[in-house]
Amino acid sequence: MFKVCIAFAALIAVSIAYEDYHSHPSYKFEYGVKDPHTGDHKSQWEHRDGDVVKGAYTLHEADGTERIVEYSSDKHNGFQAHVKRVGHAHHPEVYGHQGGYEGSYGHGYGHSYSKLSKYN
Repeated sequence: MFKVCIAFAALIAVSIAYEDYHSHPSYKFEYGVKDPHTGDHKSQWEHRDGDVVKGAYTLHEADGTERIVEYSSDKHNGFQAHVKRVGHAHHPEVYGHQGGYEGSYGHGYGHSYSKLSKYN
């Protein structure tokens, strides 16, 4: 009886694990995010029909530009992506901590550990 149960369980496991590798894959999806609190703005869509995939995504870069990527993939051309940047980059003129006291540990300032009381 025990051997019959094991054989039956193995048969069920094989039937569950079977996949049709010759099926025609097809799907479509899309999503988008617009978060005014964090400034996160992005979107993506993709369609697949068999071995042909087409899609695009956009996102707002930290420098104020928008990146747009359109891509496709098939067995004749492989994967191809076309990247565009829209807008002009804006960079702050000054980085790091400004002002404060002499011992600040802001960005762009080098400090020596020898000035700490533990090493004197």
